[in-house]
Amino acid sequence: MPEGPEIRLAADRIARVIEGKKIKSAKFFIDHLAEYDQLFTGVLVREIQTKGKALLTHFENGYTIYSHNQLYGRWYVLSGDKRPKTSRSLRLALHTGDHTAWLYSATDISVWKSSSLGEHPFLSRLGPDILDSSLSALDVEDRLCSKMFSGRSLGSLYLDQKFLAGIGNYLRSEILFDAGLSPFARPKSLGLDAIRSLSAATLNISRRSYKTKGITNRPKIVEDLKAAGWTRSKYRHAVFGREGAKCHMCDSKIAKDAIAARRIYYCGNCQEV
Repeated sequence: MPEGPEIRLAADRIARVIEGKKIKSAKFFIDHLAEYDQLFTGVLVREIQTKGKALLTHFENGYTIYSHNQLYGRWYVLSGDKRPKTSRSLRLALHTGDHTAWLYSATDISVWKSSSLGEHPFLSRLGPDILDSSLSALDVEDRLCSKMFSGRSLGSLYLDQKFLAGIGNYLRSEILFDAGLSPFARPKSLGLDAIRSLSAATLNISRRSYKTKGITNRPKIVEDLKAAGWTRSKYRHAVFGREGAKCHMCDSKIAKDAIAARRIYYCGNCQEV
């Protein structure tokens, strides 16, 4: 499933071609939403926003299209009315005349009055967006130390969108590795230095992934591995997807486990409890 950085990157691509422009034609390819085609046709797109893994297309008429890609959804942006070559199922098309934003295979799409988004059953439960520029390490620290979250294992907590919105499976593994903390540790058992390290890693790794389009490994390690001829899929992550491979920091083997029914990767040497 795409995580916060991937959704924000998709939003950036969409915003470049439709934000601040009128939609020449809007078309839903979902029966129960077809009635909204005319609601957005001829209306200016005010803003493209993300909230965790959800994407919000706000219009000047006071309505918003909510979409969540889930596992298989994907946005494409092409010039004119050109369609992407894909076998995915088309859900939504927004045409400006110059470009079209196409949404395929997403299973969670709805139309809301923008003023009522606070009542959305998913959005209303989300914690702060991990890529919100106003979110600070101190904010993350406060949430880690709160009664609501401090008793949870880090491996479980870092998939809970009520804690922070936008973190998923690969970010969880990479953040905990960068902080040097076991996924089985709990915030209430950690000292202040460890909490501060984790808070900083939470922001740094998430924002690094957004800036680098999905690369979370440390820049110097990436530079060295690229020079050695490693491919992107090999140097992209420090631990995620690397079960049995050598840790870049200590040469121990990367371990794989399951927490919250999702695979997690870690170095048992670098990430002691």
